Amino acid sequence: MHTDLVIVGAGPTGLYGAFCAGFRGLSTVLVDALPQVGGQIAALYPEKVVRDVAGLPAVTGRRLVDGLAAQADAFGTRYLLERQAVGIGHEAGRPQLTLSDGTIVDAGAVVLTAGIGTFTPRALPAGEEFLGRGLSYFVPDLSAHADRDVVVVGGGDSAIDWANALVPLARSVTVVHRRARFRAHAASITEAQQAGVVFRTNCEVSELIGGDWVSEVRLGPSDRLAADSVIAALGFISDLGPLADWGLELSGRTIVVDQRMRTNLTAVFAAGDVTEYPGKVRLMSVGFGEVATAVNNAAVELDPDAALFPGHSTDSAQGA
Repeated sequence: MHTDLVIVGAGPTGLYGAFCAGFRGLSTVLVDALPQVGGQIAALYPEKVVRDVAGLPAVTGRRLVDGLAAQADAFGTRYLLERQAVGIGHEAGRPQLTLSDGTIVDAGAVVLTAGIGTFTPRALPAGEEFLGRGLSYFVPDLSAHADRDVVVVGGGDSAIDWANALVPLARSVTVVHRRARFRAHAASITEAQQAGVVFRTNCEVSELIGGDWVSEVRLGPSDRLAADSVIAALGFISDLGPLADWGLELSGRTIVVDQRMRTNLTAVFAAGDVTEYPGKVRLMSVGFGEVATAVNNAAVELDPDAALFPGHSTDSAQGA
């Protein structure tokens, strides 16, 4: 397959990169190991409310991904889903990407928007045998927890966000955290307290109890809570996967880039959470700016006579 640009990672940053490339008239292929676009948001948090995107005070992950996909689709982006990028080489200066199904994508440039790479949820130490029988690690469908006694385990933003989202639907919501201090935003914790979420701190889940389905949670040696839904929001273990063996300059599990979002490999750029440089801030909104920088610098690399500035979308609309 031949294309001007191949983007590896179909999360929000990659989808916006496909829009930026299409706006410049570049043919674009978007590759992702997952079966759907949207990356971690679509796979794990479709019903969570996202609040850090400019101009959208509150939007669910699903709606955000739908909007980004519509932008990318407007320019005929081609998708190669359920295929992992496993290797890279160069032919006459052009990157050639090898996918897990044997497909080779010959491109003028590559943009890596792999996010945190492959992600595996951190297991709840007690009660793993109830996975799929009341225990889950993410919430793709809020309604699945309606009219249930829900126990959310964890102290980060995901735990508190899910607690807030489930309060209107669930019979009860309790957050269990091993410490009194939380990593989640203070405003989110206040919102949960005011909404009636119960907080149990300085304790840990020692056992899940039940038959075919979980019915109780044991805290410590003897304290029990009624629970027919347990959501363990303990974070994820990330891995760059095959990217780690491509010869990219790495900093831990991230890819080092310059101010043009270039990596150390010829015609290979990167953007979003997977990148590292001095002053890096890991926000989705920052990723949107980085991928716009990466795509436009890639466009100049493809055509040295092209302008770096792509023009404004309003100019395009007025001229249409």
